[in-house]
Amino acid sequence: MNLSEYANYDAVGLAKLIAKGEITSSEVCRCALAAVDRLNPVLNCVVQAYPERVASLTAKPPSGLLGGVPTLLKDFYKFEKGSLSEGGSELTRGLRAQYDSEVVLRLRRGGLIILGRSAVPEMAYSSTCDTHIHGRTSNPWDLDTYPGGSSSGSAAAVAAGIVPIAHASDGGGSIRSPAAYTGLVGLKPTRGRVSDGPDGADPTGGMSANLAVTRTVRDTAAILDVLGGPAIGDPHIAPAPERPFLEEIGRLPRKLRVAFSTHPFDGGILNGEISKAAQAAAALVRTMGHDVEEAAPVLDWEPFLKATHVVWSAEVAYGCDSLGLLVGRKPSADNLMRTSWAMYQFGATLTASDYLSALDEFNTVRRRTGEFFQDWDILITPTCTQLAAPHAAQNQDLPLNAEAWSRLVFQNDVFSPVFNVTGQPAISLPLYQTTAGAQIGVQFVARFGDEATLLRLSAALEQALPWRDRRPPVHISRVP
Repeated sequence: MNLSEYANYDAVGLAKLIAKGEITSSEVCRCALAAVDRLNPVLNCVVQAYPERVASLTAKPPSGLLGGVPTLLKDFYKFEKGSLSEGGSELTRGLRAQYDSEVVLRLRRGGLIILGRSAVPEMAYSSTCDTHIHGRTSNPWDLDTYPGGSSSGSAAAVAAGIVPIAHASDGGGSIRSPAAYTGLVGLKPTRGRVSDGPDGADPTGGMSANLAVTRTVRDTAAILDVLGGPAIGDPHIAPAPERPFLEEIGRLPRKLRVAFSTHPFDGGILNGEISKAAQAAAALVRTMGHDVEEAAPVLDWEPFLKATHVVWSAEVAYGCDSLGLLVGRKPSADNLMRTSWAMYQFGATLTASDYLSALDEFNTVRRRTGEFFQDWDILITPTCTQLAAPHAAQNQDLPLNAEAWSRLVFQNDVFSPVFNVTGQPAISLPLYQTTAGAQIGVQFVARFGDEATLLRLSAALEQALPWRDRRPPVHISRVP
């Protein structure tokens, strides 16, 4: 298998070839490593590769739904025993995991081969990825722009064809935004669908969730089957699916009540081409026989943003302190980037009452949004309000205080964080692109626990507007 052939397959397709014995996992993983060697000097999306793992693979096809398929682990403290996990930060340089996180165990159980760590912004709190420890990660569609955050390296690697699927996480849009900027499928699953154990219980006030970025809807369904399900001690358990999520692909959704909105929750400006894309998506869904009307949950953005800022600041402060202990370092301006240090300092001043007050605001948002979804099955919005921007737009060395940094972080991610708080499944689909070739994601949100409807609709949209063969200028198939 050469690199052009390798790039033609998604993860499910590669797993089928491996299971049939038409190709070995070793051959596929060697393709992935060759892709890293050729494109990583340009993209800087893989901070460490593991070529030694290919040598240990046998000719026997690995078991699991995605047996033998190469992937990357997002370098944000999802631990793989014996391997480094540095979170894009000098604070935790050299941190080596002492145990396996549940996500890692399930990736292995699904047969995936973790071939490296993907780049992240420091403390996963930025849309750009340009760190002191690992440098700048670029968008394969336009090297002068960022690939989104915080699953930056994973999105750049999948978009460029280095791997067909890569682990990602989302605490305010960090799966969906990179997917939108790089032309990928990005699902944030229901709260409690994928265990964060044993290192976390309900991270970032319940906002964070793990899954992946992919090139196809069926790969997203497959990885949800691989990673989904509760673990011992989990505080929340999502409703069990009626059948494996992969079996939802190809099933037509029932007639749906669909709302759509192109009005940012903060009342800000929406890029005109993005607005047209979201409206076109709504019109397409209407032609599929669904009832579509303009409507949206009512949200008071300012108190919501301030609550989100408090929760994230507390998370950064606690995380820096606890992770610093593992490597014998105290957080400081010497080992944290400027905005991370500002977040840490502010987070350290917060009281328990401050945090509980923020959770009260989250409760209000959940209740109001839940009422809205009593009448609607799906909500369509843009994923981001603006197109991928130059790297300097969100540099973590900007001279900003903590609140100003949070406002900048969420400036383009206005439609995403609400559904981190509500815990609803939300997916970004790469349905459109601008005339200049910039990628546009459209977000689809379902009721709590209803990934099945979301995947059925997404698969139908993928069939109507196929994007699989759309490739960026920096792509493994374009390398001689």
